[in-house]
Amino acid sequence: MAVMLVGADHLGHIEKNLQLLGITQIEHVTGRKVSSKKKIKLPVSIGLIVVFIDYVNHITTNHIKQTAKAQGVPLIFANRSWSSLRDKLAEYNLQELG
Repeated sequence: MAVMLVGADHLGHIEKNLQLLGITQIEHVTGRKVSSKKKIKLPVSIGLIVVFIDYVNHITTNHIKQTAKAQGVPLIFANRSWSSLRDKLAEYNLQELG
């Protein structure tokens, strides 16, 4: 499964933990600047988008929401912490991808 992470300058251990869950491809866009909106292109293979709400601007967030809805890609909003993301993944039954 491929996941796009939007927001946060640094991912810390989040990327490693997602790989342990079986996520094979991780795309990351910082999303801090308004110009980030132009850089966001969803590859066809993306199966999930995660937006780190405390590290992304509103214009980029709105763009991602519209794009995800138009393409039918699930969207998760979480804080930039593994525990927050893990809880959100559990809500979507994605905690055991591997």
